[in-house]
Amino acid sequence: MKTIVVLVLLSISSSAMLLAQANISGFVYLDENQNLVKDKKESGIEGVLVSNGRDVVETDADGRWSIADNGNSAVFVIQLAGYLVPSNNSKIPQHYSTPSNHQKTMNFPLWEGEENHEFEALFFGDTQARGMKEVNYVTHDVVEECIGSKAKFGVVLGDIVADDPGLFDEISASIAQIGIPWYYVFGNHDYDRDAKGNAGAEDTFFKNFGPSTYAYEFGQVAFISINDVFYKEKGGYKGYFTEDQLSFVSNYLEHVPQEKLVVLMMHIPIVRCENREDMFRILEKRKHTLSIAAHTHTLINLFVDESMGWKGSEPHHHFINGTVSGSWWCGLKDELGIPHATMNDGTPNGYSTIKFDGNQYDIVYKAARRPVDYQMNIYLPDDISLAELDTTQVLVNVFNGTEKSIVEMRIDQFGDWVPLSQTTSRDPANWKMHELNQYLDVEVDSIKLDVALGWKMDKPQRSRHFWTGRLPKKLTIGTHQMAIKTKDMFGNIYQSHRIFRVIP
Repeated sequence: MKTIVVLVLLSISSSAMLLAQANISGFVYLDENQNLVKDKKESGIEGVLVSNGRDVVETDADGRWSIADNGNSAVFVIQLAGYLVPSNNSKIPQHYSTPSNHQKTMNFPLWEGEENHEFEALFFGDTQARGMKEVNYVTHDVVEECIGSKAKFGVVLGDIVADDPGLFDEISASIAQIGIPWYYVFGNHDYDRDAKGNAGAEDTFFKNFGPSTYAYEFGQVAFISINDVFYKEKGGYKGYFTEDQLSFVSNYLEHVPQEKLVVLMMHIPIVRCENREDMFRILEKRKHTLSIAAHTHTLINLFVDESMGWKGSEPHHHFINGTVSGSWWCGLKDELGIPHATMNDGTPNGYSTIKFDGNQYDIVYKAARRPVDYQMNIYLPDDISLAELDTTQVLVNVFNGTEKSIVEMRIDQFGDWVPLSQTTSRDPANWKMHELNQYLDVEVDSIKLDVALGWKMDKPQRSRHFWTGRLPKKLTIGTHQMAIKTKDMFGNIYQSHRIFRVIP
């Protein structure tokens, strides 16, 4: 009998020890002196969320939390609105810790921040640097003009580099010069090339930026970063959400009030994810959602509806951001030695500023080193004969145009505004640049011109952000002014002009 009792007690004791080992615990505290150490007088913060990448728990009145150690590489705190997570010298938020590095507890410091319902954020798609030369392209083409931005933080939406994670330090140090915190999303070109399948693919990413799935809150917005790049054992990758990621998003959103805006950030567009409907079922429960991706090197606004598997009461807005690298840094170099890198839909390379006001948002695309009101290109011949007036059409590429945009034309300053029709087209200027490829094969002193002047452009893609219309039949011989005005889905109005001549 004694033997049985001893065995039972040992079994209970072992179970208790295993249970204790299976949990990770710690505090979230207000780091008043910002020394990253929990001092005796510094109190915990109640109501902060902590996650292991799947489960989500909330701190108690003393700031204490405890969560299962599920074998994931990190535990992270979800920044609460009104607070800030400390950042390192490269302005990367230090919101995570590795369980193997903790001793008895794992503490997360937060600093006091501003409670802003209105704020801006910068979004970079595919900086995609190959070597230090392209790190410098990113720096001079985009980073330098963002210094002094009003944005509270920035996000790089994956493909930070082009298959060379060894450049993470250099490019993040450069982007840090903007002076605001920067969050990073994992892209398909950010992986460790010696990894087999999905395991280990993001090891270097983790060392530099932390977990690839995480969340943080600012104002009335909950931001969620998801690594939707899944590497296959036999090579290649697909867009895919893992069970842990889906559980994390679902568990986290149980703590997020319905009136908040939820912004899901990823690299591969959500509509290209194999199991996108599993994510849709989670997001459909909410009224205010937005998802943002990059990857395609084009600028696209999708309104995801039932035809794509969405079953919400209203279509879901999926914004595919333009890229910093544009057409992978292709195209002829300008006077500063930087390729024009126009994307395959005719959109200039650049980035977006998103303005948030409560649970509402306003997206403004900004072409690199161009004025913020440069939002379109107008295509029309310089000289049009009287006989050709009734058959001549204007074509307008409105870079961030959507099916909700209004685009109008006016000839000369006192004419009536005439609506243009949305159409699908290739960009004429892109096509002309593509036709120059044949000349770039020429060698001078054993150096191909594409090396000296800029890499060849890919064939232009068809896009829906074009509008077209016919010219008035009755125009007099002489010089005329065309004005194009666009009003986007957010109410922003932009105007551009084209001068042309009517000849006999």
